[in-house]
Amino acid sequence: MGQHMDRDISRRDIIRVVGTAGLAAGFGGLGAMGKISAAGTGPSGRSAAKPVDGKVIQPQRELPVLHKTDVLVVGGGPAGVVAALAAKRTGANVTLVERYGHFGGQWTGGLVLILAGMHDNSKKQVIQGIGEEICRRLDKLDRAVMNRRPGVDPTVDAEAVKCVMVEMIREAGIDVFLHSWGVDAVVDGHTVRGAVFESKSGRQAVLANVVVDATGDGDVFAAAGAEYEHMRYHIGLVCRIGNLDKVDPTKAKKPRHLGAPTPIQGVNWVNMHGPESDCLDVTELTKMEMNHRRQIWKSVEQIRKTPGYEKVYLLETAPQLGVRMSRLLAGTEKLLFRDAMAGKKYASSIGVGGDWRMKIAKWQIPYGALVPKRVDNLLATGRCISGEPKFADFIRIIPTCFVTGHAAGTAAALAVQDRCPPRDVDIPKLQKVLKQQDACLS
Repeated sequence: MGQHMDRDISRRDIIRVVGTAGLAAGFGGLGAMGKISAAGTGPSGRSAAKPVDGKVIQPQRELPVLHKTDVLVVGGGPAGVVAALAAKRTGANVTLVERYGHFGGQWTGGLVLILAGMHDNSKKQVIQGIGEEICRRLDKLDRAVMNRRPGVDPTVDAEAVKCVMVEMIREAGIDVFLHSWGVDAVVDGHTVRGAVFESKSGRQAVLANVVVDATGDGDVFAAAGAEYEHMRYHIGLVCRIGNLDKVDPTKAKKPRHLGAPTPIQGVNWVNMHGPESDCLDVTELTKMEMNHRRQIWKSVEQIRKTPGYEKVYLLETAPQLGVRMSRLLAGTEKLLFRDAMAGKKYASSIGVGGDWRMKIAKWQIPYGALVPKRVDNLLATGRCISGEPKFADFIRIIPTCFVTGHAAGTAAALAVQDRCPPRDVDIPKLQKVLKQQDACLS
Protein backbone atom coordinates (compact mmCIF):
# COMPACT_ATOMS: atom_id res chain seq x y z
CA MET A 1 0.00 0.00 0.00
CA GLY A 2 3.00 2.38 0.33
CA GLN A 3 1.90 5.53 2.12
CA HIS A 4 -1.78 4.90 1.37
CA MET A 5 -4.11 4.82 4.39
CA ASP A 6 -6.56 1.95 4.42
CA ARG A 7 -10.14 3.19 4.55
CA ASP A 8 -10.96 0.64 7.25
CA ILE A 9 -8.28 1.93 9.62
CA SER A 10 -9.11 0.87 13.16
CA ARG A 11 -9.86 3.06 16.18
CA ARG A 12 -6.67 1.77 17.82
CA ASP A 13 -4.63 2.79 14.76
CA ILE A 14 -6.04 6.31 14.78
CA ILE A 15 -5.29 6.76 18.45
CA ARG A 16 -1.75 5.59 17.73
CA VAL A 17 -1.47 8.11 14.87
CA VAL A 18 -2.50 11.18 16.81
CA GLY A 19 -2.39 10.24 20.47
CA THR A 20 1.28 11.07 20.94
CA ALA A 21 0.53 14.64 19.94
CA GLY A 22 -2.15 14.89 22.59
CA LEU A 23 -4.96 14.42 20.08
CA ALA A 24 -6.61 11.03 20.47
CA ALA A 25 -9.20 10.87 17.71
CA GLY A 26 -12.44 9.03 18.35
CA PHE A 27 -15.10 7.61 16.09
CA GLY A 28 -18.02 9.35 17.81
CA GLY A 29 -18.39 11.75 14.89
CA LEU A 30 -21.41 13.97 15.10
CA GLY A 31 -23.18 11.40 17.23
CA ALA A 32 -20.71 12.05 20.03
CA MET A 33 -22.35 15.42 20.53
CA GLY A 34 -25.30 13.73 22.22
CA LYS A 35 -23.29 11.85 24.83
CA ILE A 36 -23.24 12.83 28.49
CA SER A 37 -20.02 14.68 29.17
CA ALA A 38 -17.62 13.36 31.76
CA ALA A 39 -16.95 15.43 34.85
CA GLY A 40 -14.80 18.45 34.05
CA THR A 41 -15.47 18.41 30.32
CA GLY A 42 -17.92 20.21 28.07
CA PRO A 43 -19.64 19.22 24.81
CA SER A 44 -17.63 16.88 22.55
CA GLY A 45 -15.42 15.96 25.48
CA ARG A 46 -13.82 19.40 25.58
CA SER A 47 -11.37 19.99 28.39
CA ALA A 48 -10.97 23.57 29.52
CA ALA A 49 -7.49 25.07 29.48
CA LYS A 50 -6.17 25.83 32.95
CA PRO A 51 -3.55 28.18 34.37
CA VAL A 52 -0.69 26.23 35.93
CA ASP A 53 2.32 28.04 37.41
CA GLY A 54 1.85 31.02 35.14
CA LYS A 55 1.34 28.91 32.05
CA VAL A 56 -1.87 27.87 30.28
CA ILE A 57 -2.17 24.10 29.92
CA GLN A 58 -4.61 22.34 27.57
CA PRO A 59 -5.19 18.76 28.78
CA GLN A 60 -5.05 15.85 26.35
CA ARG A 61 -8.50 15.07 25.01
CA GLU A 62 -10.25 12.83 22.53
CA LEU A 63 -11.29 14.46 19.27
CA PRO A 64 -14.44 13.32 17.50
CA VAL A 65 -13.85 12.26 13.89
CA LEU A 66 -16.28 14.37 11.93
CA HIS A 67 -15.70 12.64 8.62
CA LYS A 68 -13.47 10.27 6.62
CA THR A 69 -12.68 10.80 2.94
CA ASP A 70 -10.33 9.95 0.10
CA VAL A 71 -9.25 13.54 -0.60
CA LEU A 72 -9.56 16.39 1.89
CA VAL A 73 -9.22 19.92 0.50
CA VAL A 74 -8.62 22.54 3.20
CA GLY A 75 -9.63 25.97 1.94
CA GLY A 76 -12.43 26.94 -0.44
CA GLY A 77 -10.80 29.71 -2.44
CA PRO A 78 -10.29 29.49 -6.23
CA ALA A 79 -7.53 26.90 -5.85
CA GLY A 80 -9.45 24.82 -3.30
CA VAL A 81 -12.75 24.78 -5.18
CA VAL A 82 -11.05 23.80 -8.43
CA ALA A 83 -8.97 21.15 -6.60
CA ALA A 84 -12.10 19.62 -5.08
CA LEU A 85 -13.92 19.54 -8.42
CA ALA A 86 -10.88 18.04 -10.18
CA ALA A 87 -10.43 15.32 -7.55
CA LYS A 88 -14.11 14.39 -7.76
CA ARG A 89 -14.02 14.21 -11.55
CA THR A 90 -10.98 11.95 -11.32
CA GLY A 91 -12.97 9.48 -9.25
CA ALA A 92 -12.23 10.24 -5.59
CA ASN A 93 -14.56 10.86 -2.67
CA VAL A 94 -13.86 14.48 -1.79
CA THR A 95 -14.44 16.69 1.23
CA LEU A 96 -13.98 20.47 1.10
CA VAL A 97 -13.60 22.47 4.32
CA GLU A 98 -13.73 26.28 4.38
CA ARG A 99 -13.39 28.72 7.29
CA TYR A 100 -15.88 31.28 5.92
CA GLY A 101 -19.52 30.81 4.98
CA HIS A 102 -18.85 31.11 1.25
CA PHE A 103 -16.45 29.94 -1.44
CA GLY A 104 -14.06 31.99 -3.55
CA GLY A 105 -11.50 33.31 -1.07
CA GLN A 106 -9.94 36.61 -2.14
CA TRP A 107 -11.86 36.47 -5.42
CA THR A 108 -15.17 36.88 -3.60
CA GLY A 109 -14.65 37.59 0.11
CA GLY A 110 -11.65 39.76 -0.68
CA LEU A 111 -13.49 41.52 -3.57
CA VAL A 112 -10.49 41.06 -5.87
CA LEU A 113 -12.84 40.90 -8.82
CA ILE A 114 -10.50 40.97 -11.81
CA LEU A 115 -9.03 37.78 -13.25
CA ALA A 116 -5.62 39.30 -13.91
CA GLY A 117 -3.24 36.89 -15.60
CA MET A 118 -5.56 34.96 -17.91
CA HIS A 119 -3.37 35.84 -20.90
CA ASP A 120 0.25 35.80 -22.05
CA ASN A 121 2.11 38.71 -23.65
CA SER A 122 0.58 37.94 -27.04
CA LYS A 123 -2.86 38.42 -25.45
CA LYS A 124 -3.65 34.76 -25.93
CA GLN A 125 -5.72 33.21 -23.13
CA VAL A 126 -3.63 30.47 -21.55
CA ILE A 127 -5.83 29.63 -18.55
CA GLN A 128 -8.21 26.83 -19.45
CA GLY A 129 -9.64 23.79 -17.65
CA ILE A 130 -12.02 24.16 -14.70
CA GLY A 131 -11.14 27.83 -14.21
CA GLU A 132 -12.36 28.64 -17.70
CA GLU A 133 -15.42 26.48 -17.09
CA ILE A 134 -16.34 28.69 -14.12
CA CYS A 135 -16.08 31.73 -16.37
CA ARG A 136 -18.32 30.13 -18.98
CA ARG A 137 -20.94 29.56 -16.32
CA LEU A 138 -20.71 33.22 -15.38
CA ASP A 139 -21.24 34.11 -19.05
CA LYS A 140 -24.73 32.66 -18.80
CA LEU A 141 -25.78 34.88 -15.88
CA ASP A 142 -26.96 38.47 -16.03
CA ARG A 143 -24.52 41.01 -14.51
CA ALA A 144 -22.05 38.27 -13.54
CA VAL A 145 -18.98 39.03 -15.68
CA MET A 146 -17.70 41.74 -18.03
CA ASN A 147 -14.81 42.08 -20.50
CA ARG A 148 -14.95 38.45 -21.60
CA ARG A 149 -13.18 39.07 -24.87
CA PRO A 150 -9.78 38.17 -26.35
CA GLY A 151 -6.80 39.84 -24.72
CA VAL A 152 -8.75 41.41 -21.86
CA ASP A 153 -8.85 40.15 -18.27
CA PRO A 154 -12.49 39.79 -17.19
CA THR A 155 -14.07 41.30 -14.08
CA VAL A 156 -16.75 39.44 -12.14
CA ASP A 157 -19.48 40.06 -9.60
CA ALA A 158 -18.55 38.35 -6.32
CA GLU A 159 -22.09 37.18 -5.52
CA ALA A 160 -22.43 35.54 -8.92
CA VAL A 161 -19.15 33.67 -8.39
CA LYS A 162 -20.27 32.47 -4.95
CA CYS A 163 -23.49 31.13 -6.46
CA VAL A 164 -21.77 29.41 -9.39
CA MET A 165 -19.28 27.71 -7.09
CA VAL A 166 -22.05 26.44 -4.82
CA GLU A 167 -23.89 24.99 -7.81
CA MET A 168 -20.80 23.27 -9.21
CA ILE A 169 -19.89 21.76 -5.84
CA ARG A 170 -23.45 20.57 -5.24
CA GLU A 171 -23.69 19.04 -8.71
CA ALA A 172 -20.41 17.21 -8.16
CA GLY A 173 -21.59 15.67 -4.89
CA ILE A 174 -18.66 16.96 -2.84
CA ASP A 175 -18.99 16.81 0.96
CA VAL A 176 -18.65 20.30 2.45
CA PHE A 177 -18.10 21.79 5.90
CA LEU A 178 -18.22 25.58 6.11
CA HIS A 179 -17.42 27.76 9.13
CA SER A 180 -14.59 25.37 9.97
CA TRP A 181 -11.07 26.69 10.49
CA GLY A 182 -8.17 24.31 9.90
CA VAL A 183 -5.95 24.52 12.98
CA ASP A 184 -3.72 21.43 12.90
CA ALA A 185 -2.61 18.44 10.88
CA VAL A 186 -3.06 14.78 11.83
CA VAL A 187 0.41 13.35 11.31
CA ASP A 188 1.99 9.90 11.65
CA GLY A 189 5.75 10.39 11.39
CA HIS A 190 6.17 12.24 8.08
CA THR A 191 2.78 11.18 6.74
CA VAL A 192 -0.35 13.35 6.92
CA ARG A 193 -3.55 11.45 7.76
CA GLY A 194 -6.03 14.33 7.95
CA ALA A 195 -6.58 17.70 9.56
CA VAL A 196 -8.11 19.18 12.70
CA PHE A 197 -10.74 21.92 12.56
CA GLU A 198 -12.33 24.36 14.98
CA SER A 199 -15.97 25.34 14.57
CA LYS A 200 -19.09 25.98 16.62
CA SER A 201 -19.18 22.20 17.03
CA GLY A 202 -15.82 22.30 18.79
CA ARG A 203 -12.52 20.77 17.72
CA GLN A 204 -12.95 17.82 15.35
CA ALA A 205 -10.84 15.80 12.94
CA VAL A 206 -11.37 14.85 9.31
CA LEU A 207 -9.31 11.84 8.21
CA ALA A 208 -8.15 11.47 4.62
CA ASN A 209 -5.91 9.45 2.36
CA VAL A 210 -4.53 12.64 0.79
CA VAL A 211 -4.81 16.25 1.99
CA VAL A 212 -4.64 19.29 -0.30
CA ASP A 213 -3.54 22.47 1.47
CA ALA A 214 -5.47 25.27 -0.21
CA THR A 215 -5.43 27.60 2.81
CA GLY A 216 -3.37 30.23 1.00
CA ASP A 217 -1.11 30.57 4.03
CA GLY A 218 0.11 26.98 4.04
CA ASP A 219 -1.45 26.36 7.44
CA VAL A 220 -1.69 22.60 6.99
CA PHE A 221 1.78 21.96 5.62
CA ALA A 222 3.26 24.21 8.31
CA ALA A 223 1.44 22.26 11.02
CA ALA A 224 2.62 19.00 9.45
CA GLY A 225 6.25 20.06 9.71
CA ALA A 226 6.97 20.80 6.05
CA GLU A 227 9.73 23.27 5.23
CA TYR A 228 8.67 26.69 3.98
CA GLU A 229 9.79 30.28 3.52
CA HIS A 230 8.00 33.01 5.49
CA MET A 231 7.61 36.35 3.75
CA ARG A 232 6.07 39.69 4.60
CA TYR A 233 4.01 41.35 1.90
CA HIS A 234 1.54 44.13 1.27
CA ILE A 235 -1.84 43.71 2.96
CA GLY A 236 -4.71 45.86 1.73
CA LEU A 237 -8.49 45.95 1.92
CA VAL A 238 -10.76 46.20 -1.12
CA CYS A 239 -14.06 48.06 -1.20
CA ARG A 240 -16.89 48.80 -3.61
CA ILE A 241 -18.41 52.23 -4.16
CA GLY A 242 -21.81 52.92 -5.70
CA ASN A 243 -23.88 55.56 -7.52
CA LEU A 244 -21.14 56.36 -10.01
CA ASP A 245 -23.82 56.28 -12.69
CA LYS A 246 -25.44 59.23 -10.90
CA VAL A 247 -22.45 61.54 -11.23
CA ASP A 248 -23.44 64.95 -12.67
CA PRO A 249 -21.28 65.27 -15.82
CA THR A 250 -21.77 69.06 -15.93
CA LYS A 251 -20.02 69.45 -12.56
CA ALA A 252 -17.75 66.48 -12.53
CA LYS A 253 -14.02 66.80 -12.18
CA LYS A 254 -12.84 63.22 -11.73
CA PRO A 255 -11.33 62.60 -8.29
CA ARG A 256 -8.75 59.94 -7.44
CA HIS A 257 -9.36 56.45 -6.04
CA LEU A 258 -12.48 55.62 -8.05
CA GLY A 259 -11.30 52.10 -8.87
CA ALA A 260 -12.52 50.09 -11.86
CA PRO A 261 -15.98 49.16 -13.18
CA THR A 262 -17.80 45.95 -12.24
CA PRO A 263 -20.68 44.12 -13.98
CA ILE A 264 -23.09 46.09 -11.76
CA GLN A 265 -23.96 49.46 -13.27
CA GLY A 266 -22.64 52.39 -11.27
CA VAL A 267 -20.53 50.21 -8.97
CA ASN A 268 -16.72 50.19 -8.97
CA TRP A 269 -14.29 48.03 -7.01
CA VAL A 270 -11.37 49.87 -5.46
CA ASN A 271 -8.14 48.03 -4.73
CA MET A 272 -5.68 48.98 -1.99
CA HIS A 273 -1.95 48.23 -2.06
CA GLY A 274 -1.53 48.50 1.70
CA PRO A 275 1.67 48.44 3.75
CA GLU A 276 4.02 45.49 3.98
CA SER A 277 3.11 43.37 6.99
CA ASP A 278 2.96 39.83 8.40
CA CYS A 279 -0.37 38.11 7.99
CA LEU A 280 0.69 35.38 10.44
CA ASP A 281 0.76 37.94 13.26
CA VAL A 282 -2.72 38.50 14.70
CA THR A 283 -1.66 41.84 16.23
CA GLU A 284 -0.59 43.07 12.81
CA LEU A 285 -3.79 41.81 11.20
CA THR A 286 -5.91 43.60 13.77
CA LYS A 287 -4.08 46.87 13.20
CA MET A 288 -4.41 46.53 9.43
CA GLU A 289 -8.12 45.78 9.61
CA MET A 290 -8.98 48.74 11.82
CA ASN A 291 -6.76 51.26 10.05
CA HIS A 292 -7.87 50.23 6.57
CA ARG A 293 -11.58 50.55 7.35
CA ARG A 294 -11.09 54.06 8.75
CA GLN A 295 -8.99 55.03 5.75
CA ILE A 296 -11.57 53.76 3.25
CA TRP A 297 -14.41 55.66 4.91
CA LYS A 298 -12.41 58.90 4.87
CA SER A 299 -11.42 58.37 1.26
CA VAL A 300 -15.01 57.94 0.10
CA GLU A 301 -16.13 60.96 2.12
CA GLN A 302 -13.46 62.98 0.33
CA ILE A 303 -14.80 61.77 -3.02
CA ARG A 304 -18.29 62.90 -2.00
CA LYS A 305 -16.98 66.45 -1.52
CA THR A 306 -16.01 66.62 -5.19
CA PRO A 307 -18.61 68.57 -7.23
CA GLY A 308 -20.80 66.11 -9.13
CA TYR A 309 -19.90 63.17 -6.88
CA GLU A 310 -22.12 64.02 -3.92
CA LYS A 311 -24.27 60.88 -4.39
CA VAL A 312 -21.38 58.42 -4.44
CA TYR A 313 -21.32 56.19 -1.36
CA LEU A 314 -19.39 53.34 0.21
CA LEU A 315 -21.28 50.20 -0.79
CA GLU A 316 -19.16 47.70 1.15
CA THR A 317 -15.72 46.86 2.42
CA ALA A 318 -14.46 43.34 1.86
CA PRO A 319 -15.21 40.99 4.77
CA GLN A 320 -11.62 39.71 4.66
CA LEU A 321 -8.28 41.47 4.39
CA GLY A 322 -6.40 41.45 1.12
CA VAL A 323 -3.58 39.16 2.19
CA ARG A 324 -1.32 38.49 -0.78
CA MET A 325 1.49 36.24 0.47
CA SER A 326 2.76 34.60 3.65
CA ARG A 327 4.26 31.10 3.50
CA LEU A 328 5.88 29.57 0.42
CA LEU A 329 6.34 25.81 0.43
CA ALA A 330 9.79 24.30 0.04
CA GLY A 331 8.86 21.87 -2.71
CA THR A 332 10.77 19.24 -4.63
CA GLU A 333 10.88 21.83 -7.44
CA LYS A 334 10.84 25.63 -7.15
CA LEU A 335 9.52 28.32 -9.47
CA LEU A 336 12.15 30.95 -10.21
CA PHE A 337 11.59 34.29 -11.90
CA ARG A 338 14.58 33.91 -14.22
CA ASP A 339 13.32 30.51 -15.39
CA ALA A 340 9.91 31.93 -16.25
CA MET A 341 11.49 34.83 -18.11
CA ALA A 342 13.65 32.36 -20.05
CA GLY A 343 10.66 30.17 -20.90
CA LYS A 344 12.02 27.11 -19.12
CA LYS A 345 10.24 23.86 -19.99
CA TYR A 346 9.47 21.11 -17.47
CA ALA A 347 8.86 17.44 -18.24
CA SER A 348 6.57 17.46 -15.19
CA SER A 349 4.54 20.50 -16.33
CA ILE A 350 1.01 20.47 -14.90
CA GLY A 351 -0.11 23.79 -16.34
CA VAL A 352 0.91 27.24 -17.46
CA GLY A 353 0.48 30.66 -15.95
CA GLY A 354 -0.22 33.98 -17.60
CA ASP A 355 1.16 37.43 -16.84
CA TRP A 356 -1.05 40.12 -15.35
CA ARG A 357 1.36 42.70 -16.76
CA MET A 358 1.38 40.89 -20.13
CA LYS A 359 5.14 41.35 -20.48
CA ILE A 360 6.24 37.70 -20.60
CA ALA A 361 4.96 34.65 -22.41
CA LYS A 362 3.20 31.86 -20.62
CA TRP A 363 5.36 29.99 -18.11
CA GLN A 364 5.17 26.34 -17.11
CA ILE A 365 4.51 25.07 -13.59
CA PRO A 366 6.29 21.85 -12.56
CA TYR A 367 4.46 19.28 -10.46
CA GLY A 368 7.19 19.40 -7.82
CA ALA A 369 6.15 22.94 -6.89
CA LEU A 370 3.08 21.37 -5.22
CA VAL A 371 4.95 18.56 -3.42
CA PRO A 372 6.67 19.05 -0.01
CA LYS A 373 10.25 17.84 0.20
CA ARG A 374 9.69 15.41 3.07
CA VAL A 375 6.02 15.29 4.13
CA ASP A 376 3.84 12.65 2.46
CA ASN A 377 0.13 12.43 1.57
CA LEU A 378 0.02 16.20 1.23
CA LEU A 379 -0.07 18.62 -1.71
CA ALA A 380 -0.07 22.42 -1.74
CA THR A 381 -2.00 24.63 -4.11
CA GLY A 382 -2.72 28.31 -4.57
CA ARG A 383 -0.47 31.15 -3.51
CA CYS A 384 1.56 29.01 -1.07
CA ILE A 385 3.20 26.65 -3.61
CA SER A 386 6.98 26.46 -3.99
CA GLY A 387 8.48 29.56 -5.55
CA GLU A 388 10.84 32.39 -4.80
CA PRO A 389 9.44 35.62 -3.29
CA LYS A 390 10.46 37.52 -6.42
CA PHE A 391 7.95 35.40 -8.33
CA ALA A 392 5.15 35.78 -5.77
CA ASP A 393 3.06 38.18 -7.85
CA PHE A 394 2.69 35.53 -10.55
CA ILE A 395 2.01 32.63 -8.20
CA ARG A 396 -0.68 34.36 -6.14
CA ILE A 397 -3.00 35.63 -8.87
CA ILE A 398 -6.38 33.91 -9.17
CA PRO A 399 -5.95 32.36 -12.65
CA THR A 400 -2.70 30.69 -11.52
CA CYS A 401 -4.60 29.36 -8.49
CA PHE A 402 -7.07 27.76 -10.92
CA VAL A 403 -4.17 25.96 -12.59
CA THR A 404 -2.43 24.66 -9.48
CA GLY A 405 -5.76 23.71 -7.91
CA HIS A 406 -6.70 21.66 -10.96
CA ALA A 407 -3.38 19.81 -10.85
CA ALA A 408 -3.38 19.23 -7.08
CA GLY A 409 -6.92 17.83 -7.03
CA THR A 410 -6.28 15.53 -9.97
CA ALA A 411 -2.97 14.30 -8.53
CA ALA A 412 -4.55 13.67 -5.12
CA ALA A 413 -7.25 11.49 -6.67
CA LEU A 414 -4.70 9.54 -8.72
CA ALA A 415 -2.60 8.95 -5.60
CA VAL A 416 -5.64 7.43 -3.90
CA GLN A 417 -6.48 5.26 -6.91
CA ASP A 418 -2.91 4.02 -7.37
CA ARG A 419 -2.28 3.63 -3.63
CA CYS A 420 0.87 5.71 -3.69
CA PRO A 421 2.01 8.93 -2.06
CA PRO A 422 1.45 12.06 -4.18
CA ARG A 423 5.19 12.41 -4.81
CA ASP A 424 5.09 9.08 -6.67
CA VAL A 425 2.14 9.87 -8.92
CA ASP A 426 2.70 8.85 -12.54
CA ILE A 427 3.35 12.23 -14.20
CA PRO A 428 2.39 11.22 -17.78
CA LYS A 429 -0.86 9.78 -16.40
CA LEU A 430 -1.53 13.00 -14.49
CA GLN A 431 -0.84 15.08 -17.58
CA LYS A 432 -3.14 12.89 -19.66
CA VAL A 433 -6.04 13.33 -17.21
CA LEU A 434 -5.47 17.10 -17.00
CA LYS A 435 -5.60 17.36 -20.80
CA GLN A 436 -8.79 15.31 -20.82
CA GLN A 437 -10.21 17.95 -18.47
CA ASP A 438 -9.19 20.71 -20.93
CA ALA A 439 -6.20 22.02 -18.98
CA CYS A 440 -3.44 23.80 -20.90
CA LEU A 441 0.00 22.32 -20.11
CA SER A 442 2.28 23.97 -22.67
